Amino acid sequence: MASLEDIKTIGVIGAGQMGNGIAHVVALAGYDVRLLDVSEEALEKALGQIGKNMDRQVRKEMISQADKDAALSRITTGVEYAFLSDCDLVIEAATENEEIKKQIFKSLCPVLGPDAIIATNTSSISVTRLASYTDRPAKFMGMHFMNPVPLMKLVELIRGIATDEATYRTIHELTKKLGKDTASAEDFPAFIVNRILLPMINEAVYTLYEGVGNVQSIDTALRLGANHPMGPLQLADFIGLDTCLSIMHVLHDGLADTKYRPCPLLVKYVEAGWLGRKVGRGFYDYSGDEPVPTR
Repeated sequence: MASLEDIKTIGVIGAGQMGNGIAHVVALAGYDVRLLDVSEEALEKALGQIGKNMDRQVRKEMISQADKDAALSRITTGVEYAFLSDCDLVIEAATENEEIKKQIFKSLCPVLGPDAIIATNTSSISVTRLASYTDRPAKFMGMHFMNPVPLMKLVELIRGIATDEATYRTIHELTKKLGKDTASAEDFPAFIVNRILLPMINEAVYTLYEGVGNVQSIDTALRLGANHPMGPLQLADFIGLDTCLSIMHVLHDGLADTKYRPCPLLVKYVEAGWLGRKVGRGFYDYSGDEPVPTR
């Protein structure tokens, strides 16, 4: 079993918003990073985003230019699973879709060494069930980073039913070395953060759907009335409405309670392709200089 001292090279699967953020913090912590995605275009975009985010940290004097240059030099990219064969730990950060994650693990396991640990960044799906798609359930656990990864301090740690103590201890120590704080959650649908956060967002969408308030008034009410840094609808756009809907489905299906029923308006926005900031339109339109409410 790999201990913290044995971990030198870390793979990250998925170069999207979460994956490039994880690669960013892992490289800054001094690890060699293997960033994998299905296309070179996605990887080039991710490297550009990581560079921009590190530039922002340099300007704010959070890191030095030398720190940035060294971290970027530690990140290499690839599109084939064999590229991850020398990794001591692989963090899966693909889209929140169980079938996609299942296929990733089926492709990943044959190329990994027997002592390599696998972590999933899932924000809601059963870690125990995901572990069952691998050849190493004892060396598998949830490592749920918050978005944006370079700025948010929390990582939720979730053991599957088969996760062994050595794996948990290694990932806990690694998380601390990445400069993050941890919260341990049991393996129930959506864990801690999203079990509480997403129903609140869903209720905000219901409040909009039922005409209790418009987008601006709902977000202003929660920002000023509850001292939240951003309103729930703005936050939904930031997370991605498709991700919000996926998590609500996991809660509704996994807990069989009608209070987790996704709001029909959230479903409609996703059907329209209005997924939030990443596509330029959600509860706000992001095409101009300032976001404009769409309802």
